[in-house]
Amino acid sequence: MNFLKKVFSPIFFLLAVSLLVYTFYKSEIYSQGLDSYKYLIYYIISLLLVVLSIITFFINEKIKKYFIISLISVVFFLYISEGYLLLKMQKKHLYSTNLAEDITKKAQLYREKTGKKYDTRSRLQIYEDLKRTNNNIAIESHPNTNPINNKYKIFPLSGISSSKTILCEENGYYAIYESDRFGFNNPNYEWDVNEIEYLLVGDSFTHGSCVNRPNDIASVLRNLSNKSVLNLGYSSNGPLVEYATLREYLRPNVKKVLWIYYGNDLNDLQFEKSNNFLINYFNDLGFTQNLKTKQNNINNLLNTIIEKEQNNMKMINEIKNNKIEYNKFISFIKISSLRKLIFSTIKPSDFKKVLKLAKDLTIENNSELYLVYLPEFDHQKKKFNLHDYVFVKKVANELKIPFIDIYKQVFEKEANPLIYFPFSLDGHYNVEGYSEVAKSIYQYTKNFTY
Repeated sequence: MNFLKKVFSPIFFLLAVSLLVYTFYKSEIYSQGLDSYKYLIYYIISLLLVVLSIITFFINEKIKKYFIISLISVVFFLYISEGYLLLKMQKKHLYSTNLAEDITKKAQLYREKTGKKYDTRSRLQIYEDLKRTNNNIAIESHPNTNPINNKYKIFPLSGISSSKTILCEENGYYAIYESDRFGFNNPNYEWDVNEIEYLLVGDSFTHGSCVNRPNDIASVLRNLSNKSVLNLGYSSNGPLVEYATLREYLRPNVKKVLWIYYGNDLNDLQFEKSNNFLINYFNDLGFTQNLKTKQNNINNLLNTIIEKEQNNMKMINEIKNNKIEYNKFISFIKISSLRKLIFSTIKPSDFKKVLKLAKDLTIENNSELYLVYLPEFDHQKKKFNLHDYVFVKKVANELKIPFIDIYKQVFEKEANPLIYFPFSLDGHYNVEGYSEVAKSIYQYTKNFTY
């Protein structure tokens, strides 16, 4: 203890100053000062630690001893809490470690149901196979994973245009669709009609994962209404990307806008707000990328990303496990999970503001906005988590946005709602699930009057 008391103050001071310098680097150099507000709490903490470390040079030995014991106890508690959160998160996502077992089960069920062989290829493998006979092949490229530091200085909100686009596989086959002129999952002629009955924004469930047309929500609505439907949904979208998509692609001839909410959207919003480029849509009503005029640039950028993924596929497979373990270790050292819990940037007011902006935009466009709530697999498999559901419904009511409750209107009425998921396992909805969702939306909007 005597040795520890001697070296404690200098080490404590050095660590506190290092934290302050690192905070400055992340805030002013790495983020170029654009996200300084996010680092304010870390500036305060690091400055307090610097002050405390200086004080420890002058306090008596007895007080320093108790201070050291207290500090070690706090650090120990922080890492115990971080370890607990990591284990909890790992348990929550345990299904991903049983992927091989799920595929085996799905393959057996698929063969029994269809007599066909389950496709076990990866998306890049099927891309390479199809590319041999058709050069007009693309892979969905999630908008929120695209780097903004590209030579075109754009943030794409769609995929590659006029290409056969490979989606995902959960039902025994890979879903593939012909993208429209702007890279969305629509027949191209939908952009030429005089009036659009429905325009959809949302994430992968809206996009149509993992089924083919005409089994996605937009296609079923198209068939039910016998009117034009424009699907602007894309995988991994969150509320801010969805609002940005409306800003870039909403047309004056749209009657109804369907904002399709899925359970991870609030977490997506937290990520999106940290993006220095997307935040412009949140803060500046005049901001636009004019993406409709830049589809060639979008295509070139996304093709480059796909080529890099293809070239690095083998290397990625080799280092994937090591990288995951390394990231977990770094996350533990930085107590990332605990900090995210304590200093969460998820603000209910942010979601409400984005939805309010969307509503104002649709009113300005003479369109009607509806919020569609989609339940998750865990809602059916486990006890239903009311918190997210109640919150989203409350926001919709406060903003006077019609709330289409798919949980109440579809899933709660079915004795075994797992039938709406592929082989009753976790994933996106299957053909039956998407169909029931679309039918519910159609009936609600058909009978609704403002």
